[in-house]
Amino acid sequence: MSGKVKFYVGLHQPADAQHFDLACISINRLRRRKKPVPCGEVIVDSGAFTELFIHGRYRHGVAEYAAELYRLYVSGVINIAAAVAQDYMCEPFILAKTGLTIDDHQRLTIERYDALVAELKRLFQGEIPFHVMPVLQGFAPQDYANHVRMYGDRLTTGMWVGVGSVCKRQGDPRSIIAVLQAISAVRLDLLLHGFGVKKTSLLNPGVRMLLTTADSMAWSYAARKQGRDANNWREAASFVATVNAAANQNHQPWQMEMFA
Repeated sequence: MSGKVKFYVGLHQPADAQHFDLACISINRLRRRKKPVPCGEVIVDSGAFTELFIHGRYRHGVAEYAAELYRLYVSGVINIAAAVAQDYMCEPFILAKTGLTIDDHQRLTIERYDALVAELKRLFQGEIPFHVMPVLQGFAPQDYANHVRMYGDRLTTGMWVGVGSVCKRQGDPRSIIAVLQAISAVRLDLLLHGFGVKKTSLLNPGVRMLLTTADSMAWSYAARKQGRDANNWREAASFVATVNAAANQNHQPWQMEMFA
């Protein structure tokens, strides 16, 4: 927890990953893609927000998701560093979509993680050649601590673990810090990944000290809001460079990593 965050830039277009050493791309953008992308490490996101917010459910089962990940890896389409399990966010507006409770979503998140690991082991006939990222879910900080306990020994020592349902609460970084601290109080060894972290929180030293990795597509929203091209990878590069520059000006002991 040195305050240096390894940053995976969120991208709309898979081909744009060639401009970056680290990227995060939704499976919804990669599904059925055949042309390889010359890129560095890629986190494949499960597309959870789109699936649950728009459809109220996952349209693609675990077996189908696993098959796509297997195909993408063995065909060399992208260099998968990690694939995120199909989690269930716990914001009130998402619960309203599914009609379920936080406990239900936490249970389903673990069930989907277990099923994905099992299916990938079957497809690869043994060891999975990339990380399958479990996701901690909840709303109040204590929910996350409870979810850590629910996972039990699935979360091995020093495991890389995602923290969900934080991107909509970033007006005040202290709310994210409270969640991350609650998780760390139970398992200080876990390497935490923040999904969709906005610039305000990325620049906050308290957030950075508790995260190992993060991803963000805040650059796209900012570009669209300001009348620019929200799909241009140069906007993503500019966003990361701006955050780096601000951090350096503030003399903070961290650096987001991006190579254009």
